[in-house]
Amino acid sequence: MNKISQRNRFVLSAALFLAVLKCGAAELNVPTLPIGAAAPEFALPGVDGKTYSLKDFESSKFLLIAFTSNHCPEAQAYEERLKKLTADYKDKDVAVVAINPNSPKGLRLDELGYTDLGDTLDEMKIRAKFKQFNFPYLDDGATQETAKKYGPRVTPHYFLFDAQRKLQYCGRMDDNNREEFVKVNDLRNALDALIAGKEVAVKTTRTAGCSTKWAEKESQAKAWLEKVGKEPVAVESIDAEGLKALRKNDSGKLRLVDFWDTGCGPCMAEFPELVTINRMYRGRAFEFVSVATNKPDEKKDVLEFLTLKQASNKNYIFGDVDGYKLREAFDKEWDAANPYTMLLGAKGEILYKSKGEFDVLELRRAIVKGLRELNAGTVMDVKKN
Repeated sequence: MNKISQRNRFVLSAALFLAVLKCGAAELNVPTLPIGAAAPEFALPGVDGKTYSLKDFESSKFLLIAFTSNHCPEAQAYEERLKKLTADYKDKDVAVVAINPNSPKGLRLDELGYTDLGDTLDEMKIRAKFKQFNFPYLDDGATQETAKKYGPRVTPHYFLFDAQRKLQYCGRMDDNNREEFVKVNDLRNALDALIAGKEVAVKTTRTAGCSTKWAEKESQAKAWLEKVGKEPVAVESIDAEGLKALRKNDSGKLRLVDFWDTGCGPCMAEFPELVTINRMYRGRAFEFVSVATNKPDEKKDVLEFLTLKQASNKNYIFGDVDGYKLREAFDKEWDAANPYTMLLGAKGEILYKSKGEFDVLELRRAIVKGLRELNAGTVMDVKKN
């Protein structure tokens, strides 16, 4: 058996490791609602513009409250299963509602490495529409009063209530975030027992996922931003051969390349978003490279702008006054206009390309998809070895 490379070990661990937590006291000493307790009241805005409370679900005999979020890969892994569960139990007198407990203030950019969206209400609306949620999706991020009443340790975390709205099950949906490996459907078992008028056999289970992002973490998030903002910023010259190598991409990572210049208004307007994208995904197999198409003697202006934008990623400036030659070295089909943005896969394939201003959401989705496929391929290679 061949040895697994250190990089493959890291990627595999990052893909599979999620902290396993028990129903119990959460951060800030917020206790998780105990079995038998009554469902706490709430009044929360939904992605559909309505405000929901417990009374909106009183026509259903049973109520499932699923604490979930946009950004968490574990929560994402269960979105389709939650949709299917909702559909399967719709005619069995079961109401399903999802609540995002996270405060965007407590969420760092480097915690968004597996998502195209954060946890604001506006982003929840985008996620719900894109994934075609068939259940109400509510936001508790503004005050987190509901989360502090229910005490979800992580997302996802499920709370199942009976006809008297007493908690009868608290925990996970099933025993594996990879659906093909599921052996025990804990939540469905609990639902089936309630519907049959029986006692729920297993009332609590451990649940894995991303910790609830309390607003009190805002100071930590700000400290992280300040630390990243102090990272050194540099710019190097690049020639035709360097640009050919940049385009070939033999780094084993996704590579986002953006061409810009200090005289291009749209370039400078969208550049902060590129810095944000780099901070989101740089902890994974991803790198962002900026290339200024300015003349070599304009390096000072380029560096001043990059420093102002805290662009601590890899930065280049054209090392030749013949900009057309350098552009052709990277892409013969490029019409030479800026901005020009290209996302390359680990084998140099084009995953996304924009001539002109890029679509932020489309680019993020392309990155997330590319990283997921790259990671899946790496895991398969490890298994083969």
